[in-house]
Amino acid sequence: MNSQALLSERTRQIHRKGATPLDLDCNKDSLAGAVSQRACVFCGSRVVLYPIADALHLVHGPIGCAVYTWDIRGALSSGPELHRLSFSTDLQELDVIFGGEKKLEKALLELIARHSPKAAFVYSTCIVGIIGDDLAAVCRKVAEKTGIPVLPVQSEGFKGNKRAGYEAACSAMAQLVGTGDISGISPHSINIVGDFNLAGEIWLIRDYFAELGIEVVANITGDGRVDDIRRCHGAALNVVQCSGATMDLARIMQERYGTPFLRVSYFGVEDMAEALYAVARHFGDEDMLEKARQLVKRELAGLLPQLARYRRALAGKKAAIYVGGAFKAFSLVKAFRLLGMSVVLVGSQTGTREDYLELERICDPGTIIVDDSNPLELASFLKEKEVDLFVGGVKERPIAYKLGVAFCDHNHERKQMLAGFAGMENFAREVHDSVMSPVWRFVPRRHKEVRP
Repeated sequence: MNSQALLSERTRQIHRKGATPLDLDCNKDSLAGAVSQRACVFCGSRVVLYPIADALHLVHGPIGCAVYTWDIRGALSSGPELHRLSFSTDLQELDVIFGGEKKLEKALLELIARHSPKAAFVYSTCIVGIIGDDLAAVCRKVAEKTGIPVLPVQSEGFKGNKRAGYEAACSAMAQLVGTGDISGISPHSINIVGDFNLAGEIWLIRDYFAELGIEVVANITGDGRVDDIRRCHGAALNVVQCSGATMDLARIMQERYGTPFLRVSYFGVEDMAEALYAVARHFGDEDMLEKARQLVKRELAGLLPQLARYRRALAGKKAAIYVGGAFKAFSLVKAFRLLGMSVVLVGSQTGTREDYLELERICDPGTIIVDDSNPLELASFLKEKEVDLFVGGVKERPIAYKLGVAFCDHNHERKQMLAGFAGMENFAREVHDSVMSPVWRFVPRRHKEVRP
């Protein structure tokens, strides 16, 4: 059976480079019954907001929703840990019948009194959308009583999936931006937007920018602080890493405050170097650009010999990529090429037509490009292409291991730094150790199991 025909309604969201011109149908609701790898709106919103470490985060909904919070993620804080406590209103049957607004107000007042947060984010989940609690009204009432920002995050439902959650998160953050004092901010200043400080990555990136003489006003949102976000409109530039999750905030700030933005990636040798060069070029400072060149030269002197060693073992191996936002897939394709590996499958949950056009441009002929895939398709593609390594997130891991394919985590669950030059060495080592593990000698060859 041809794997592309597994679900005929999905044909327009699967493309093979070179077979036909790219006409990928994307940016749409998931096909009912296809068991998409996407997550809910609340999932998207909490990915963006939960790393703000000195804010209170309260999930208004059944207790099960609170399980899906940042405490199971790899984001680190250099100070407060309030964001890891995963508070919930724990709506019960009677709350569903009579409404949960009083319970929400009581929970907020108690938690704010106990923990003294700088702000509170309140997330509505699916049941709240059904019973009609007025989240915004309760937040306004509590804000008046407590004197801190209490921000509703309208994140109920599945229809819009994670992307709608990103929009809800950015809308909530935008209410904080512009409320702080911007005096004393350097003209050579940036906000690091869309990095969530997995395994401490944002600390490394801040060190790089500090070496160039650049002030970082706010981390948005890894190791984030409410007061920094309040004054982030005083920065000269937004440097946006995870463009799918936080581009809405960058656009809001450009419209309201005239703050320009750059899209960058901190993953891989090429993109990390270009991120530093792009920021230096933006400021038009030749001394800053020279510092960037020296930094890259120094880092590569130690990194490239290590990569050459891994490349000798990995050359000719095949990789598959399925990630949340398509932007990170660009860097992964380049990183695998540097290791001598070919990418035979690449896809994302929330990519746009422009993203997929760029993926087609940088991928090899025959590469499968897929939007909003599901386990059935992914398993079939891995078998068809005889993949050696699958890169994805927590939901993709079981697919790989059931098929006897090596796996690398590139999502929010990981605990290893992959950004920057040091992160590229970590990634190469993980790929090498995963693909070359002797355990695969005991797994039946995948291409013998299923032949499309």
